[in-house]
Amino acid sequence: MANLLERGFWTKLKKPIIGLSPMDGVTDAAFRFVTDTYGHPAILFTEFTSVEGIVHGAGKLLSAFIHHKTATPTVAQVFGADPNGFYQVAFIVAELGFEGIDINMGCPDRSVAKKGGGAGLILQPKVAQEIVKKTRQGVEDWTNGKNIEEVKLPENIVAWVKQFGQSPIPRKILPISLKTRIGYDHIVTESWIKNLLEAAPVNISLHGRTLKQMYTGKADWEEIGKAAALCQATGTTLLGNGDVKSIADAKEKIRTYNLDGVLIGRASFGNPWVFTGVEADYKKRLLVALEHCEALEKLIPDQPFITMRKHLAWYCRGFVGATAVRQKLVLVKNTEEVRQIIFPILHATSEVAAGD
Repeated sequence: MANLLERGFWTKLKKPIIGLSPMDGVTDAAFRFVTDTYGHPAILFTEFTSVEGIVHGAGKLLSAFIHHKTATPTVAQVFGADPNGFYQVAFIVAELGFEGIDINMGCPDRSVAKKGGGAGLILQPKVAQEIVKKTRQGVEDWTNGKNIEEVKLPENIVAWVKQFGQSPIPRKILPISLKTRIGYDHIVTESWIKNLLEAAPVNISLHGRTLKQMYTGKADWEEIGKAAALCQATGTTLLGNGDVKSIADAKEKIRTYNLDGVLIGRASFGNPWVFTGVEADYKKRLLVALEHCEALEKLIPDQPFITMRKHLAWYCRGFVGATAVRQKLVLVKNTEEVRQIIFPILHATSEVAAGD
């Protein structure tokens, strides 16, 4: 059972906890900024980042750890199969000022799983425990004064952390949480969750599908409920994840399955207001789309602007001619081009009826 010191910010979160789910290729710094500003979720997670890649000097991966200043707890999510790498990366996460570190044990990507990371850890329960143990050891050693220069990270990685890290930063325990699935090729919720609880994470976020299902079919919330029952009285909170469509849906699932909270994922695409229950009109969505573009260029200027195109398509809906506008937006190369497409719509004098 994690003690109060190890639980960190999790002890201060008001229940039910409704947060933004980490999503690869989506929850970068700009997306989190917009979601935080207009949705106010209880917690934010970064995209998952490869531990092995970082410890072997892949500096470009560290852009996933860029984050805006906010009072909302922001947690760095990492994945991999090498326990020693998790020990080293714990120092990076701590130096960058994150509120916690989340270990991905649920990514369904076959290339990740075949290397033993993500959902592949479901087949290696003892390795999963060892990863939590090593991550905790890294956090504790950093808290007790060990410096990042002492853990044999590549020089370019240490230099990047020194450039973007917060200094000085209080040396406090970072809580360790996990995100996983209900199984690999078949459901093993109870045995798998029991194994994870032996490692005493402060939180488990559980997606209600197996790796085999990927994102097809329906999330199994009955299995999530079973996991929540196992977590009760352990000190570990349980957040459900999968197919949450709205704040009302989130609260209903929390009540029905006796959860500590949920994470909302795909329902937040082009809709940061999903956490508030507000339905933004098309003009508000387009304005925030533009703000999202500006945030991308400010926070992560080295990231190709092409990554914004899918977001723009998600924002662009609910008015006559939206399809034609989307076709233009998925070709843009910078914020100025977006502005030239959006401004005529925002400044149109005639009322635009709901459409595609």
